[in-house]
Amino acid sequence: MRPLLIALGVVMVLTGGVWTAQGLGYLKGSPMTDQSIWAILGPLVAGLGLGLVIVAARRRE
Repeated sequence: MRPLLIALGVVMVLTGGVWTAQGLGYLKGSPMTDQSIWAILGPLVAGLGLGLVIVAARRRE
């Protein structure tokens, strides 16, 4: 279960990073480009993913 949670957390961090970059206008070619909602949601998702990775890594099985 722990590797699955770590993998999910990593995917959330990467997704949050992409959303942030799109929201801030660094990644072009998407309807999400320059939309402030994605610049807000991206770091939230990335932070939750990072928290999930930390909790899963510290968890004992």
